[in-house]
Amino acid sequence: MDDTPPAPAPRSTAELSAPTSIASDPAAKLQLATGWKRDSIVRFGEQIIFVTAVIGAVALGLGITDYFRDHRYISAYLIAYIGFRFAELMVGEDPRHPAEPADAHAQRIMTEIVVLILFAAAPFERTYLYGGEPEKWVGALGLLLELGGLWLALGARIQLHFFSSDRSGRERMVLVKTGFFRYVRHPVYVGVLLVLFAWPLEFAAPIVATLTLVAGLLIANRQIRADEETLAARFGAEFEDYKRTTDALIPSIW
Repeated sequence: MDDTPPAPAPRSTAELSAPTSIASDPAAKLQLATGWKRDSIVRFGEQIIFVTAVIGAVALGLGITDYFRDHRYISAYLIAYIGFRFAELMVGEDPRHPAEPADAHAQRIMTEIVVLILFAAAPFERTYLYGGEPEKWVGALGLLLELGGLWLALGARIQLHFFSSDRSGRERMVLVKTGFFRYVRHPVYVGVLLVLFAWPLEFAAPIVATLTLVAGLLIANRQIRADEETLAARFGAEFEDYKRTTDALIPSIW
């Protein structure tokens, strides 16, 4: 009797599936390229913000605190703005907005870069085009305008969350039309525009102020269209009636 074990049967290659090649799948290739581009934009934007923060830290170390001590309106503006940014995190996102798209983080990074450019451009215009110090009353006006914008933006955001949630914190399908929303449909955007427009006023920088106003209105108009498509789909005829009787940003004008 032959005790030699039988040779193992050869594996059938028909049962092995060939690996899918990304290069042979146009959809996968496009998705990979889009993801790489989005990640590159995000990383590039993050590096710009980080480098800007480093420059700011060096400026503080070199004695820019003396400048803030001598320019109290600018110091007050920045303190209020920092508080506003943290308050926005505590209040949360606008409950009327749809779920964020996949590239929402990249869009947010690009928005932050635009704000950084604004904060750099206003003192640049004052220093290199006009020189000297702006009038004190201009700085006071800018600070008052900023505080009004903060009150409007945060108040409207808090009002939205109050009326759009029940006692347990669950979101309700409610179209808020009272309070700030009785006068304009998008008071949060009005408040943010006032806050950003107040910064070039602190330096009496008319060019940056004009560009800020024009760019802010264009961006707000685009965002309003996207928001109102969602609101129209969610509330239907109720929102259309509200839209006919209430202006978007400026009462009796727009």
